[in-house]
Amino acid sequence: MQYYAYEATHAWLSPMRLGVKMARQAFDTPFNPMSGTQFARNMTAACDVFEQVTRRYGKPEWGVKATKLHGLTVPVTEEIVLTKPFCRLLHFDRDERVVGKRYDPKVLIIAPMSGHYATLLRGTVEAMLPEHNLYITDWIDARDVPLYAGNFALDDFIDTIIEFLQFLGPNTHVIAVCQPSVPALAAAAVLAKNDDPCQPASLTLMGGPIDTRRNETKVNKLAREKSLAWFERNVISHVPFGNAGFMRRVYPGFVQLTGFMTMNMDRHLNAHVDLFNNLVKGDHDSVDQHKQFYEEYLAVMDLTAEFYLETVKTVFQEHALPERKLMHRGELVDCSAIRNTALMTVEGERDDICGLGQTEAAHDLCPNIPVNDRYHYVQSGVGHYGVFNGRRWRTEIQPRIREMIRTMQFKRRVSEGTVGLPYRKLAGVRETQINW
Repeated sequence: MQYYAYEATHAWLSPMRLGVKMARQAFDTPFNPMSGTQFARNMTAACDVFEQVTRRYGKPEWGVKATKLHGLTVPVTEEIVLTKPFCRLLHFDRDERVVGKRYDPKVLIIAPMSGHYATLLRGTVEAMLPEHNLYITDWIDARDVPLYAGNFALDDFIDTIIEFLQFLGPNTHVIAVCQPSVPALAAAAVLAKNDDPCQPASLTLMGGPIDTRRNETKVNKLAREKSLAWFERNVISHVPFGNAGFMRRVYPGFVQLTGFMTMNMDRHLNAHVDLFNNLVKGDHDSVDQHKQFYEEYLAVMDLTAEFYLETVKTVFQEHALPERKLMHRGELVDCSAIRNTALMTVEGERDDICGLGQTEAAHDLCPNIPVNDRYHYVQSGVGHYGVFNGRRWRTEIQPRIREMIRTMQFKRRVSEGTVGLPYRKLAGVRETQINW
C-alpha cells in the first residue's frame, strides 16, 4: 500500500504546487512594485525550495554532447546498440571526422542497479570518454517493464553482463561501480571457467560489496540484522495502475532514496537551508550547483523485487561470494578460474556505504591472477560518491585506471608480437607494473 500512498500524496500536493507556482510568479514579476523587497525575495526563495522538495524527478538526460581530444572539440552521439527488457547497452560514439579513426580500448561501464539511474555516472563517463571507446549499461525502470517481460534476478544480471561482453567481443575492459561489483566478478568467473574468448581484459571494481563483513557500515548491518521476510513485508510493493509495469513486485526507488537521505539527514537539511539563503542573496552559481546535484540524486527508479531480495540474501546475509558458495544457473561460481583478466579495486577512505576492505576482498578470491596484473588503490578524503565522481575521481582515480588499461593493452600487444622489437626486449627485462 505504500506505493499507492506515495502516488496519492503526489496527487494531493499537485494543487498546492500549482498555487505555490502562481505565488512565485506574482512575487517575482517586475510588474509587482514589491518584487525587489526583502519580503518578496524571501517568499520567492521559499516557493523555489518547496518546488524542489515536492516535485517528482524523472530520468535525467545524459547531456554528453561533446568531449575534448588533443585540444579539439569532438561531437559525441548516444546510440543504443543492444536492447534487453531491463537494460539498454549505450554507446558514446565520437565523431571520427574530427580526429580520424581511433583504436582506443573498449570499456564497458556497469552502472549500479540500486535505485538511481545510470546517468548518476555522467562524471565517470565524461572523464573516460576522451581516450576510450565507451559503453555503459543503461538500466530501465522496473515500473516501466510489463509483466510479460518476465522476472529479473541476480542470475539475469550476470547473464546480461555476459551477453554484453560477448556482443562487444574480446579485449573489452570492464568497470563496475558499487553494487554490480559482485555480478561483474561472477560474470568474469563464468567466462573464465568456460574459457570464453570474450572474458574481460581487465576488471575494475569500485566501492563494491564483495565481502560486507569487513568494516561493516550502517547499510551492511541493516541488511544483516533484518530477516528477508521483514524486507519483503516492509519495502516491497506492487506497481500501481497507470504504469507499464502494473502489478509487478518492486523495491520502489523512493524507498531506497528515503533510506539514503535519512543516513545523512542533517546534511540534506542544511543543503536546502543554504539553497534558500543563496536564492535570497542571488548567488546563482551556488543555486545551480545545488540543483544539478539534486536533479540527479532525487531521480530514482524501481528495482524488481526478486533482484533486490536475492541481492540482500546472497550478498549481505549469506556472503555467498566470499564464502565461495555463490551459484549461477545451478553451477558454482569459481573466481579462481580467472587467470587472464587483470583486477583493480578502488575504495574511498570515507565510504559509508562500502567500508574499507570490502572491495579489496576480490583479490583473495582470485589467487590465480598474476601479481603483476593486480592493483588496489584507496583514495583519501572521499566518500562513496567521490570514488566515481568529482575532482578526486578526475584527477587521481581515473588516471590510474587509464594507466592500468594502457598497461594491459601493451602487455597484450607484446604477447601477440604486434609491437616493435625494442619494446618486446624492454618488456622481457621487467614486467610493466604500476606501483602506488
